[in-house]
Amino acid sequence: MPGRRPTPPRICIAGATGLVGLALLARLAPYAGKGRITALVRQPAQVNGLPKGVRGQVVDFSALGRAGVAGLPAIDWAFCSLGTTIKVAGSRSAFRTVDFDAVLAFARAAKVAGASRLAVVSALGADPRSAVFYNRVKGEMEQALRAMAMPCLVIARPSLLLGDRQALGQASRTGEAIAQALMPAFGWLLPRRLRPIPADAVAAAMISALAKTATGVVVLESDALQALAEPASS
Repeated sequence: MPGRRPTPPRICIAGATGLVGLALLARLAPYAGKGRITALVRQPAQVNGLPKGVRGQVVDFSALGRAGVAGLPAIDWAFCSLGTTIKVAGSRSAFRTVDFDAVLAFARAAKVAGASRLAVVSALGADPRSAVFYNRVKGEMEQALRAMAMPCLVIARPSLLLGDRQALGQASRTGEAIAQALMPAFGWLLPRRLRPIPADAVAAAMISALAKTATGVVVLESDALQALAEPASS
């Protein structure tokens, strides 16, 4: 008699309308039935743009976790691809609100909702002691997540992301646009750790790492993300 198939995990994604978030949704589509995937969005209109079968939940990350505010549904796996830039955010404090405060609020809410595995997008060079503000905030975020003692934590540190931001209605980022134009001809000259990486490769690697890791902290630099994504994409 054949064994029973394992129950698919209940999944929640924060940052589901960005480059990596949409790639995660596309790759996790097989789990989307019966409301097993929840995507958190900031605006009600964004719910209509989610893939079929994905449950949308409008949240205010600044209020998530407060008394009287709806929490997350019961989940097993959590993915966080929240992120912005200082230019887009408008100030350092506004950037920190997204890349630190909102990430931590989601992680805490996910843990309360039962998540035992969390994968988060950080950045190449993340270091709480960095002199570069962006890298320092990313490093402090990682440090705070480690302190939460989630049973399984996967930290992805991609280099510049490749993808079509304009198709998502987002402003293009100069560094990413230059990298996208130069990669076909000159990408091979860069060490793999520094090469720009497609958002879909980051998503594939995050899913693969989370599926394989039951406990502990796994940090994936950009070269490791690319290596892990290759078999996942084949």
